[in-house]
Amino acid sequence: MTEAVQSHPSGIRVVARHIGAWLIGVGRGAWLFPLDAIFKIVGLRYGWLTQLFKRTPPTILAGLGQLRAERAAWRAAKRVPAYRDFLDDHAVDPDDLFPLGVLARLPETEKKNYIDRYGLLERCVGGSVPYPGTTIDESSGSTGTPYNWIRGRRERDVAQRNISFFARYAFGSGPLVTLNAFSMGAWAAGMNMSLGMTRHGIVKSIGPDVDKLLSTLTYLGPTYRFLISGYPPFLKHLLDEGVRRGFPWEDYEIHGLVGGEGMTEELRDVLLERFRSVYSGYGATDIEIGMAAESPVSVAIRRLARRRPDVREALFGRDARLPMVFQYNPLIHFLEVNDLGEIVCTVSRLDLLSPRIRYNVHDQGGVIAFARVRETLARFGFDIEALGLAEEQAGPRGPMPWSRPIPLPFLWVNGRRDATISVMGANIYPEDIETLVYRDTELVPRLHSFLLSVADDERGVPRPIVALELRDQTGIDDAWRSRMAGELRDGLTALNIDYRSSIAEFPDAMQPIVTTFGLGEGPFAADATRIKQRRVIRSMD
Repeated sequence: MTEAVQSHPSGIRVVARHIGAWLIGVGRGAWLFPLDAIFKIVGLRYGWLTQLFKRTPPTILAGLGQLRAERAAWRAAKRVPAYRDFLDDHAVDPDDLFPLGVLARLPETEKKNYIDRYGLLERCVGGSVPYPGTTIDESSGSTGTPYNWIRGRRERDVAQRNISFFARYAFGSGPLVTLNAFSMGAWAAGMNMSLGMTRHGIVKSIGPDVDKLLSTLTYLGPTYRFLISGYPPFLKHLLDEGVRRGFPWEDYEIHGLVGGEGMTEELRDVLLERFRSVYSGYGATDIEIGMAAESPVSVAIRRLARRRPDVREALFGRDARLPMVFQYNPLIHFLEVNDLGEIVCTVSRLDLLSPRIRYNVHDQGGVIAFARVRETLARFGFDIEALGLAEEQAGPRGPMPWSRPIPLPFLWVNGRRDATISVMGANIYPEDIETLVYRDTELVPRLHSFLLSVADDERGVPRPIVALELRDQTGIDDAWRSRMAGELRDGLTALNIDYRSSIAEFPDAMQPIVTTFGLGEGPFAADATRIKQRRVIRSMD
């Protein structure tokens, strides 16, 4: 046999494939499968899972997470028809892959090169699905086209359990009444939030209906401890409408759980004037909801970085934007960062009907180990174990709730690469505008939404356009809009390095134009039929 292998290269590949199969099935997989069983048992109880994270060295968790991700990738290459074809088109022979080091040889997948090209069942293990227990979610269409995503019962169970555990960590173990204001129907967030939170307390799924939410709060009264979940702007609208109607927010203990889009600390400050605490989850319908979540320590780190640019740069690099900061479970999501600074995810569990291998939703950001964050903060004189007591972390009503941190790795996200406008080479982000408008205490009570765009002025000069949707236009005139444009210009100059460079060279082009509209008017007319508000559009026409 040795002679045959030496004289025929194809024989080497055959033997190598068998050795690789043995490694994954016996040498490597044999000890992973018992660990899978242990992880599944531990994952059934919140206390067991937190003890696993606290007692297992992070390097071991990271290593096991990568091994599980490589096994998931190897399995997809063998058993998913679309993925086999995809690899073949990228000059990767699925039958030539070794279980060791699989990920390093695999191209990234995304909507354009994978989802758009293959049918729903082709992307599933074995090219088919079990009908009982299988559901199809629909994404919001924020990229322009709604997509359908298929999920099995086991996959949904894990996602819902993750939501429940996150709520337990962030909001404590006391009785909780959840009022779910996420859109219900075919969308992933609403249904999974309802089912996940039933594990943690009473749930009423209302959807984004201000009238029903306020009437439910009034009916149940302030005796209960409430959690309201929804998109960040909707929670702000709920507070505004409650104030307009004279709702006694001060009598209620209400917490917020948001997701579906980013949230600035300035918006969190507005919400914290009424809410006891507000946390956000991170996920993508492409992959799964609940990939990561804010925690007391991640929020404290972000708020510290807001006050201390030196800390922000040490942790997240020179980008002047303040990223959202989450923690994630490395055993079920293996996260990488590509050369463009984008997050690439492999779901390492084997319970997915449609595996996601090295999938890129084009969110910019990075990952950083808990130990590295601890060391970095220590250089600036901060103890990560007591960071919640720092002045920089406090909310509008004083210190925010704090619990001892769980040493999971951090994920930081700046937002989608294409969610921006560019004027004279300067990228302006919706997060910049949100930060500035929510700092304006006079604007906040009347602001409903905003849009960022670019258009030519009367001289043909491209200019950034900021459209404001206002619930009250009393006193709004050209002088007010001109003053607001000046404030945005000054704020962007302070916040955005690109803008600061460009305004020195092109002061006329970089001067924002502010336009105002009533509720549901002009470019905001379509928002009533959308799940999420738009923040960037290509034209204000």
